[in-house]
Amino acid sequence: MKKSGKYNNYHYNPKLKDKARYLRKHMTKAEIYLWKLVLSKKNMFGYRFNRQRPVWNYIVDFICKELMLIIEIDGYTHKFEDIVIKDEKKQKDLESIGFKVLRYKDEDILENIHNVVTDIEKTIKEILNK
Repeated sequence: MKKSGKYNNYHYNPKLKDKARYLRKHMTKAEIYLWKLVLSKKNMFGYRFNRQRPVWNYIVDFICKELMLIIEIDGYTHKFEDIVIKDEKKQKDLESIGFKVLRYKDEDILENIHNVVTDIEKTIKEILNK
């Protein structure tokens, strides 16, 4: 049974459409791996995920609008202090409008995809049971 989320197109930011399109065409290796192996095929209990989607003032790596779930993949640059601060603000802002945000490092995706998938499935079950 699918839960109807609170997401609406009000959170969609058309000003970021071109940048999002560019990012979809230039995804990182970890993003491609998670997308191709798991998220593009509705393998997550039949829910649809979009990639590189403008939400509010940000572009999120993956989003399931119905579940109000965002998945962010952090690459090498996310280790720098200024990027960490931006990531924390982004996550707080997205959570403030009702999204659940999951974060994984590139290494998590590329070296231990099974645990990542298990964690995403666990989170979806928690969302559905609310």
